[in-house]
Formats: sequence, structure tokens, C-alpha cells
Amino acid sequence: MPEAPGASNLVGLTERIAFLRRLEIDPKLQARVSSGRWDQMIREGNATPAWLANDFNASRRRALIVAQVIKLCQKLTDDAVTMFIKLMGKLFSQANNRKKQRQMDCRANTAKALRMFLDTITALQSANDYGRNALDVLDQRVGWDRLLRMKPELESMVDDNEAPPLTVAAEQYATVHKYTGAFLQAFTFRSAHRHDPLLAAIALLKRLYAEKRRTLPDRVPLTHLSQTDRRLIFEQEKPDRRLYEVATLAALRDRLRSAEIWVDGSRSFRPIDEHLMPRTTFITMKEEDRLGLGVEADGARWLAEARQMLDFNLKRLAHRARSGKLEGVRVEAGNLIVTPTAGEVPVAAEELNAEISEMYPLVEVPDLLREVHESTGFADLFTHVRTGDVPKNVSAMLAGVLADATNLGPKRMAGASKGISAHQIGWMRTFHARSETYRAAQAAITDAHTRHPHSRLWGNGTTSSSDGQFFRASDRAAKRGDINLHYGSEPGSKFYSHLSDQYGYFSILPISPTESEAAYVLDGLFDQDTVLDIQEHFTDTGGASDHIFGLFALIGKRFAPRLRNLKDRKFHTFEKGDAYQALSNHIGAPINTTLILDHWDDLLHLAASITTRSVVPSTILKKLSASPKQSHLARALRELGRIERSLFMIEWYSSPALRRRCQAGLNKGEAAHKLKRAVFFHERGEIRDRSFESQAFRASGLNLVVSAIVHWNTVYLDRAVTQLKRVGRDIPDTLLKHISPLSWEHINLTGVYTWDAEHLMPNGFRSLRLPAGLQRVA
Repeated sequence: MPEAPGASNLVGLTERIAFLRRLEIDPKLQARVSSGRWDQMIREGNATPAWLANDFNASRRRALIVAQVIKLCQKLTDDAVTMFIKLMGKLFSQANNRKKQRQMDCRANTAKALRMFLDTITALQSANDYGRNALDVLDQRVGWDRLLRMKPELESMVDDNEAPPLTVAAEQYATVHKYTGAFLQAFTFRSAHRHDPLLAAIALLKRLYAEKRRTLPDRVPLTHLSQTDRRLIFEQEKPDRRLYEVATLAALRDRLRSAEIWVDGSRSFRPIDEHLMPRTTFITMKEEDRLGLGVEADGARWLAEARQMLDFNLKRLAHRARSGKLEGVRVEAGNLIVTPTAGEVPVAAEELNAEISEMYPLVEVPDLLREVHESTGFADLFTHVRTGDVPKNVSAMLAGVLADATNLGPKRMAGASKGISAHQIGWMRTFHARSETYRAAQAAITDAHTRHPHSRLWGNGTTSSSDGQFFRASDRAAKRGDINLHYGSEPGSKFYSHLSDQYGYFSILPISPTESEAAYVLDGLFDQDTVLDIQEHFTDTGGASDHIFGLFALIGKRFAPRLRNLKDRKFHTFEKGDAYQALSNHIGAPINTTLILDHWDDLLHLAASITTRSVVPSTILKKLSASPKQSHLARALRELGRIERSLFMIEWYSSPALRRRCQAGLNKGEAAHKLKRAVFFHERGEIRDRSFESQAFRASGLNLVVSAIVHWNTVYLDRAVTQLKRVGRDIPDTLLKHISPLSWEHINLTGVYTWDAEHLMPNGFRSLRLPAGLQRVA
């Protein structure tokens, strides 16, 4: 299946959809089956090869095939719409780049024109100073003919510099034309507005393609376009077909992303309400006081309390700023400037860490995984897709996990393993490795780690952090990978992961490097099955937005990002800004309380849908933030978020402890990235998978193996500390909290993997590597 955005690939997707539709399988059949049974049929169909399906009875085989066809048609629809959105985004991105390049290319001509302009001004000034004829002096000094020859060149430079994005994008109309007809004809688009002008424009374009007409009629739907675009389209006597079509497709892209337009037969591109829990369910839960959110059902009462708290805290901050009583904060030209938090790892902790690292037992990674399985049972949670049985060949299951984690892949893992065949690994991956089994296995290790007494030295498991880690794409996957110049000019993907304050990973997700991380912050908190009760979450600036602040408040958790350029961010107030004179440089627009109150129930509905896992948070957040003209719900959530961000910023300025806590949480995640990079080392650490599903398996395997290493290290870190204390060493907990379980030098990650090796382990543990002095005492 084509994954890279391209005209021929998009047309190919529409052709596949047309083929499936010709099978005349009614997608409404899905509604006749319970959601649980439907999901089971899909999982079983995904894992069942054709040769095995032949052994099923006819009715069961037919049911699985029908379910797979309906699901495939939905997936291809989502893939096609997503590809169209990417193509339109790429069209305007490339147009912007071409415009910048043209400006760069004409720098010499620009300098020449500016020099002539300077000479002209000088000549006119001279004529004025000496009372001479301006035109005569201009002709003598510059040359009238020379000025006239420069005119066409100047006009061209001005046109290129002022060319609207739509005009530059329309230069690639020939490429757009290749896929627009097939894409529009393949789908039925819907809108909440009864007479939506965009739908009328789409219908017009469909008719033009069906009738193979090149020109537009004199009257066309226009109100879905901006005034600027309309003027461009009608610059000549008749409307410009290229400009009109590209502008309409751009509008369609924006409204598909924001769910203002949706597509029949799609799972991702539906109205926002269809993503949320049923409205009737929400109303019942609210009436029975079962929402369990972090705010009151009465919006007016919550706003009154927030108003009082914000006003009091702002006045206190202003007073402390005037009095110079903000620790680690100085005032420069009326701006609050926070001094960066210094590192707080003592030298003694670094020395102790080096000493303990030398005490870890040497271990092969297959043995480490086996030992962690024996203490946690995580491999048994990779249950069979149909029978629910545990894996019969645990070694093959572990080999499959390690193949994902190291980026080696199942076939090459089999070649590098003793006693395990590619068929055995493939069977385990096909019938046992799924997103839900990976999630269960991850929870088993993380829960065991959370319960270990030594983990409590690092935290109590109620705070966490999340961050993205970039991996380059190999040549094979480069076309699917996106480019974010922050990471260089090479394409790739990001693994966005969540880590507890105890170094316990509990979620990971592959995302595009061009996507905002903020949309995925809440995903990891809900898409996990651990015992962790996360109450406070840290991110860097990339994970923060006003929408995120608002949702964290609604669900009753605390959001604490490390914000870049904090002095440029404004406080939003209920009262007039002159009530806080010392903070005048920091006061922004007032809070729109009417907007929040008018949509309070919608905000509660959104939050309840997230807490009950009715919707993946990123699905909604991307839609709310996609439209240039945000919906009422999106703007109400932003206003709520502004309140919460203002309260948070006040505390950030006021509390060195908060700044240190956030910095420490983010440092743990950044340190753990090094371990992940060490494990994900095959194929030069490049992502070779083209599909999201394959990348998700890679990410899940990496998280699982890294979690196993962290837990194994924690066990032996605790034993090493016990041994040191036994010989009289005084090691306070204040020092131990700086010793992380992220070492890997004692673990052999490469070479030949032996899965059934037996080792003598007295009392169920490996012997520590003890220096000579400790051996005599032991």
C-alpha cells in the first residue's frame, strides 16, 4: 500500500477503495455486532494468514473476511484523506520555499536597484540644493534611459516579493489536477451547515471533472474563501479556474482537519460529537454527579473561585516583585527574568554512581529479559489473539520483543539467535504481539518497578514527564518520513514517551516530527494500564499549549511545563490590567468569561469523554487546534487554559521548588533517551518501517526492553547498596536519589543471542561484582 504522499499514490488509494466498494459489502453490518465482538473479529482477522483461514468453517471465515473488508475500506478512506491533507500542506509549504528562494536569487538585482535608487535620490537632492533642473541632473548623474530599462526588472521583483501564497501554490496546478478529480469523486463530504458554500464548491468541481470542462461558470460559490482569495480569482474578467480550485482545496483541507467537514465511511474524519461519549450518557453522569472531573459542574461557581484566586495571586506576585522578594527572579526594564536552575547532582553522587556501576553483574540481554519475566510474568501477557492462551514458547516471544527494541527485525533476530527460528518468532509476533498485549506487558514491568522499595527514593509515582526523541528514517522509509529542520534536513519520526518520577516508562507513541507534541501529552496518561496515579506532569515548551492547560484543569491533574521565553508570555486577567502596575509588561488580553460559561457543558462533555477513554485526547486536540478560525469549543477551552496558565506562571515565578521539581523530572527523561539510543542500535538506529503500525511495534518493544533494563538495574542497585551498607558505608537517601538505574555498560546488547542458557543463581540472584576489599568482607 502506498504510504508516501504523492499524486499517483492518492489516485491509487481511490482505485482500491472503488474496488472494495464493488464487492457491495454494506458497512452498516458493523452496527449489528457488539463493539467487543467486532474488535475481536478484527484482531483475529489481522493475525490469521490465508492458509489458516481455510481451516475455519464457512460462516466464521465469511464473517472475518467481511469485517476485514469493512475495516480496510475505512482505513483506506482515512489514508486517502490524510494523504490529501499532507499533499495540500506540502503544496503551500513548497510555494513558500520557492518564494523565499526567488528572493534569495534576486539579491544581486535588489542591491543593484537599491544603488540606483540611492543615486537617484542623491541626484535629486543635488538639483534641489543648487536650484538646477531635476530631470537634467538626473539624466546626467544616473541616465534617464538607464532608469527606464530598470523599470521592467523592478516590476518583476515587486511582483515576486508581493506574490500571494495562493498564486505561487497555483503554479503547481498541473500536479494538483492529477489527483483532485479522483479524490473528490471518491468521497461524499458532509457539513453541519445546511447550505455550506464549501460543499457547493466541491460539487461544482466534481461536475467540472466529470464533464471534463476547463473553465468555470461566471457565477461560482465564493463565501467559503477569504476576501483576498476572491479578489485574486476575479482579477481578470472571468474567474481563474486554477486559483479557485487550489483555494477551495486548501479550505477543504483546513476544515477536514478541524472536523467542520467530514467524510462518509471514515473513522478519523467524523464530526467531533461522534468522537465523544454519547450526549445522553454525559447528561446522565452529570445528573448523578458521576463525572469525577477536576472542576465543579457549576461553571459560574468555578469561575468565581478562579477569579478570586487569580486576582489574589497576581497582587501578591506584584508586591513581591516590587519588594525584590522573588528568589531566583530579577526585574529588568519591568520584565520578570528567571535565573536558570542549576544542576544539583553532588560530586559524591557521581562517584557513588561510578562505584555501583562497577558492581552490577555482567549479563546478556536475553538472560536479563528472561529474569525480568520470571519475576514479573510480563511475557505471559502476550496472549493469543483468539484463545487467550499464554505463549507456549517464551523464548521466541522474548526474541520477537528484542527484535523490535533493537531495530533488528524478526528474520535477522532469528539469524543472530541460537535455538530460535524465524518461523517461531513470526508465529509469536503474528498471534501474540498486539498493541493491547504490549500495553499489558509494559504495565506488568512498570508496576513491579513501582512496587520495588528502592524506587521510592526517586519519587512516589505521582509525577511524570514526557518528551519526543527523533530517529532518522532509512532510505527505504524516507519517503514516508517527515522533515523538521529542528532535527536537520533528513526525514524521520519521533517516539513520544512518558516516564514516571521513578524512571518507569508507561507509554510510547510514534509521531511525525512536524506535529506538535502538545496534542499527545494526555494520550500517554490514559493509554496505559499501570497502577501509577499521575497527578502532576512535566513537559518542555513543545508539549505546552493553552488547550493542554485547560484540559489538565478539567480532568483534575496538574500541568507543569518548562516554558521557553517565559517573559514574553502574558498573564490573562479578570480584572483590569492597571490593578497590577508592577506587572504591566506581562498583562495580556482579559479572560472571556461569557465564552467559557456558554460552553461549560461542552467542556465537561469533552473532559468526561477523555477520562472515560471514549476518545483519544490527541484526536480531539488536533481537530480543535487545526482550523485558522477556531470553533466556539476550541476558543472556550483556550480561555480556560489561559486562566490555568496564568496561575501556573505565577507559581513558577514564586516557587524555586516547582522549578527544581520540573527540571529534575525532565532531566530523567533526557537521560533515559541515551539508554534508548543504545538499545535501538541496529540499522544505524534508523527507522526502516513505512507503516505506522510497524513503527508502533518498534516503539513498544523499545519501551518494554528499556523498562526491563531499568527494573533489573534497580534490583541490583538495591543489592549493591545493601552490600556497601553491610561493610559500614554510610549512604544517605539524599545521595541515593541521584543514582539512576539507566546504566547499560554491564549489559551485552550485541553478538549471538542465546535464549535457553542456564546460569547458577544462588537465592535467585546473580552475584555482584565485588572489589577485592568487599569480597573479603562478603
